[in-house]
Amino acid sequence: MWVEVFSEAVELLPQKALFLKRWKVLLIADLHFGKINHFRKSGIPVPARANDKNSETLISLLQQTKPERVIFLGDLFHSHYNEEWEVVGQIRRHFSTCQFELVLGNHDILSGVQYERHHVKVTLSQLQLGKFLLTHEPLAEVPEGCYNLCGHIHPAVQLRGSGRQSVTLPCFYFGSHQAILPAFGSFTGMARIVPRKKDRIFVIADNQLIAYQDA
Repeated sequence: MWVEVFSEAVELLPQKALFLKRWKVLLIADLHFGKINHFRKSGIPVPARANDKNSETLISLLQQTKPERVIFLGDLFHSHYNEEWEVVGQIRRHFSTCQFELVLGNHDILSGVQYERHHVKVTLSQLQLGKFLLTHEPLAEVPEGCYNLCGHIHPAVQLRGSGRQSVTLPCFYFGSHQAILPAFGSFTGMARIVPRKKDRIFVIADNQLIAYQDA
């Protein structure tokens, strides 16, 4: 689905990523690689298959969009090192013509050596791409003439059906000066947001994007 954001055409992808065609940049927020491994080591029986889903979806997106750069808007890896970090390296080596970049998030606590090993370029706070400011956490104030693209929140909205039926689904949120991407990872949780007037919300359901209409 193509939408106009701050006079730029951007593509929203149902895999919970955003593609900036003008720059050939794929944006992904809150992948949280390695989180499942941490839960399993703590004795929580999380299916290992969820790891495969994350990596398979990322590989599929890279094949589909063929970006020159993939920029992770924070929380690429969940916590301390575990073997899942090597999967990131394998994907990076396979797509050697694509630059992997990371705007550090609060969960990105790996040592700099690990990022260097897999040639992941790290930015501490924000990247600027034309009018877009790329950050992990939403900026409290967005500079005049700029638009903030970020993650961290894991946005979702609640859809209500007949009777008392409801479901909460991940979404892209677009405000007047800021957009929040959904969490890419399959085991990340969601935070329900309450849309305001003039906000644009695009819900992800059954691998489709649906424009949200507040009843």
